[in-house]
Amino acid sequence: MADLSLLFYVFLTGLEMDASAFLRVGKKIMGIAVTGILIPMGIGIGLFFLLQKHAHNPAITEGCMFWAVALSITGFPVLTRILADLKLLHSDIGRIAMSVAMLNDMYAWVFIAVLVPVGVNLKTATFSIIAVIFFTLICFYVVRPTIERIIRHQYCSDKEHYNEYYPCFMLIGAMICGCITDAIGAHSIVGAFVFGLIIPKGDMVEELLDRLDCFVPGIMLPIFFASCGMRIDFTKIADSSSWFLVLLVICFACMAKILSSLIACFFFDMRLRDGVALGLLMNTKGILSLIILNVGWDEKILNDQYYVVMVVAILVMTSVVSPIMSAVYRPKSKGYIYGLRTVQRSKLDTELRVLSCVHTTRNVSGIISLLEVSHPTRLSPMTVFALHLVELTGRSSAMLIVHSTRRSAAHNPSRAQADSNLIINAFEAFENDNHLVTVQPLTAMSPYGTMHEDICSLAEDKRVALILLPFHKHLTVDGRMEDENADYRAINLNVLANAPCSVGLFVDRGLAGAVRACGPNDIVMCHFAMLFIGGPDDREALAYACRMVGDPRISLTVVRFLPGKEVVEMESAKNIIEVEEMLSDKQNNKRQNEIDENYINEFRLNTVDNESVRYIEKMVDNGEETVSAISAMDNSYDLYIVGKGTGTTSPLTLGLSEWSENPELGAIGDVLVSSSFALNSSVLVVQKYGSGDHKNEGRSPSFGVRRGEHFSSTIRQRVIGGFRSWQSSKMVLSDNDWPLGNG
Repeated sequence: MADLSLLFYVFLTGLEMDASAFLRVGKKIMGIAVTGILIPMGIGIGLFFLLQKHAHNPAITEGCMFWAVALSITGFPVLTRILADLKLLHSDIGRIAMSVAMLNDMYAWVFIAVLVPVGVNLKTATFSIIAVIFFTLICFYVVRPTIERIIRHQYCSDKEHYNEYYPCFMLIGAMICGCITDAIGAHSIVGAFVFGLIIPKGDMVEELLDRLDCFVPGIMLPIFFASCGMRIDFTKIADSSSWFLVLLVICFACMAKILSSLIACFFFDMRLRDGVALGLLMNTKGILSLIILNVGWDEKILNDQYYVVMVVAILVMTSVVSPIMSAVYRPKSKGYIYGLRTVQRSKLDTELRVLSCVHTTRNVSGIISLLEVSHPTRLSPMTVFALHLVELTGRSSAMLIVHSTRRSAAHNPSRAQADSNLIINAFEAFENDNHLVTVQPLTAMSPYGTMHEDICSLAEDKRVALILLPFHKHLTVDGRMEDENADYRAINLNVLANAPCSVGLFVDRGLAGAVRACGPNDIVMCHFAMLFIGGPDDREALAYACRMVGDPRISLTVVRFLPGKEVVEMESAKNIIEVEEMLSDKQNNKRQNEIDENYINEFRLNTVDNESVRYIEKMVDNGEETVSAISAMDNSYDLYIVGKGTGTTSPLTLGLSEWSENPELGAIGDVLVSSSFALNSSVLVVQKYGSGDHKNEGRSPSFGVRRGEHFSSTIRQRVIGGFRSWQSSKMVLSDNDWPLGNG
């Protein structure tokens, strides 16, 4: 059973491997891989003879090759899991390590095909090697075309499903090929691996992997590891040898890959720190190393001591990789390159890149509707990275799946896979309906505790300007907000705290229905409201709202809340402690107010001729009056857009945060979600990247109204100065609509 499980496992390994990828490796990867094989092989041979010189029961000389190959191999699947757990899978060192390990894996199969015949019987080794080469050529040039014709015939007759017997035929073919290579003097796993390698990649391979990927590694393969454990006798580890010598051999075996990586770094101009990290990662061993040692033990080439010493060395060097890497290696952050990616700073002649996260199919319609009204244009198209977040349980490796447009033909997809298919179909339909939108569907599978790291690293890697997250509560049929999953809230909080760009937290209350009801030529329009208090987050929210203005279905009302007479008197008299504390940093508050004023004035200038935009100013004195003013507004808005208010304090929201149910929404966002007057309105809460430190906030905004070029700086200053003079003479329009279309 152990041999059968091993045969099926290497068959699946061949199915997953893309042989064409080895033809595309560069000289650097090839050099590191070759160095990482030759030097450990030399060290392995030397350590073998060092132990043999002082052993009373030495193994036969051919055993040195088994030690050498076992030391030179890197376990590609195990390395993938370690890199994923360390969040290094998409880093530079992770990509190099994966490429080197993949190339190393192919060399390992060549060594296995040659080593077994040579080690078992040197006289017939030449015949066995020639027979293996002949067998491989027949598989590639005879068997593979036959399988291609069979699959093509089945696809033409039934494009949806494959015959139920096809997976059985494939497994039988793997067993037959294994028997053939075993008969000609090689190991049976060589035949199974070659058979898996020649099967054309496509829906058939996906179906086989879908059916066998859990059964073989999860149920059958542990039998092989159990058989390996039954052979280990730790009392033989120092049989007739000193413990010091055995420990010395194990330590040098662990240093072989590190030494080879340091030498490769010297020739390829890599940093010493990266060389040590790469050597540690290359020390990861997998099932191939155990296979080689087991073959040597089965053929009586390695005795108990030599087998146990090398198995212990493999266990030690693999188990210490992850803790050492997590303790000493931290990749350099890309923050200095990716410092100011926000909607406000995105130019109108470049694409807008958005990362849209969804947990379930419930989140899809609202997110797509929000993207639809973001109004991509020919000058500013939109690229959407649709990320399906799936919880990963157990010890499976976290992964990021990039989906292609080709559908999977699996008969019995899992629930997560079925949800992913529905989500991908919805976003692809959105892409087909909007030729200015490009969608890249992805799936992130990781534990909830580290899922925010995948979101943030992907946002940084894709250089997005905005992350859209669904709120952890959803609207029930009776109009209440109900918790969907408490872990969703923890993910949102972690993303808000660590995001490398701006973040939008979306509370969906039927936005899709409102958008679908509004056609391009209909009189009925979607009414959006942007509530402006002041600060970086509000400016970012206004920048995103302005991108929606160009959509003919959208009417936007910007409501700015200004301090009333009482607040002005309190600030001047400083007779209230709370206001004194709130305005302690007077210089920064004054600077922020100036930026807000300039931003609003430029917004009004750019939208002065747009009749679908209204501007309202409301005078309030405290948080209670702010809530009353919001509740008194016309309850006909389909979407409220607000800023979170990170790092800013305002007397206009004084006291609101004390009874806030959802602090991640900010003071105003929590009022809109928790109150009863906006039950049918969706809410988008925006947090600007870097809103807590207010650096570089003085840059002029780029608004979403594309009316040609902006005013020159001189004209802009004169017109803004005119608006300020007009405001000082006319004061403010309290509670009255000011239609910008009338000038």
